[in-house]
Amino acid sequence: MITVPDSPAPGSTHWTDLGYELNRWEEEGRTATLWWRDDDAVAPSRRLDDLLTVAGAVPVSLAVIPANAEPALAGWLERHASPSVRVLQHGYRHANHASAVKKSEFPNSRPRETVKTDLALGRARLAELFGPRALAVLAPPWNRFDDSFLPLLAEIGIRGISKIKARFSAYPEPGVFEANVHVDLVSWRTDRGFVGEAAALGGLVAHLRARRSGNADPDEPTGLLTHHLVQDEASSTFLARLISLTRNHPAARWLDADAVFASADAKSATRGQA
Repeated sequence: MITVPDSPAPGSTHWTDLGYELNRWEEEGRTATLWWRDDDAVAPSRRLDDLLTVAGAVPVSLAVIPANAEPALAGWLERHASPSVRVLQHGYRHANHASAVKKSEFPNSRPRETVKTDLALGRARLAELFGPRALAVLAPPWNRFDDSFLPLLAEIGIRGISKIKARFSAYPEPGVFEANVHVDLVSWRTDRGFVGEAAALGGLVAHLRARRSGNADPDEPTGLLTHHLVQDEASSTFLARLISLTRNHPAARWLDADAVFASADAKSATRGQA
C-alpha cells in the first residue's frame, strides 16, 4: 500500500488521488487491471523505439494499419520488442469514408461487402506479417465502428474489438468481445501535445473508481491510449511516473492483449457448446 491521506483532500495532487484509489482496491482485496494500446504503427522508428523503452516490462498492444504496414516492422519487433507486445488490427487503410464531421473508416454509409472485404484483407495481411503476434482484434481508426457491421467481425474470424470509453457490454455481438481504452494522452483539439497530467490521471482514476463502485463493468481493464508518432517528452515523463507507481503497487497489474482478450476465446467456446 502507498501511504496517502485517508481520502483525497481538496487541492491534492492527482498522483495522490491515484494512490488513494489503488489503496482502496487493495483494502477490498481486489486487483486494478490496466492495459496499454498504441495506435497507428506502420514501420520501425525512433519514436516507436522510445515508446517501448519507456514501457519497459509493461506490455504494449500496437494497433497496426494493415495496408500501410511495412514488412520491416515485423522483423524489427522480433529483434527489439518484448514477446508480450501484440499487434491489433487498426482498420485497413486508416482512410476516412464518413461524410459527417466525425471521421470514420467504417461509417454506416459504406457498402457491407466492401467493409467485409477490407476487414478480411487487413486480418490476412497482419497474420502474414506478424504471425501469432497478431491477434484477431480490431481497433478501428478514430475509435469508430458502426454497430451494423459488428456481425461481420465474427464472420471473418475477428473475435475482439477495442474502441474508447467504458463499454456497455462485454459482448456487443455474439462472438465479439469488447475491451476499450479510456484515456487518450494526446490533446487532439489543441496542439497534439500531452493532454496534461490532471486530465490523464483524472480519467484513469474516474474509470478505476467507477469499476470499483459498480458504476462501470468491473471486469473491463482500464485502458491507456498513446500514439507514438506524435508522443512528446511530457507524455513520456507521465508514462514513466505512471509505470513506476503502478508496478510498485500490489493492487495494480498491467495486462497484455492476450490476457485482455482471453475471455473472448473461453466464453465464445462456452457459448458454442450451449
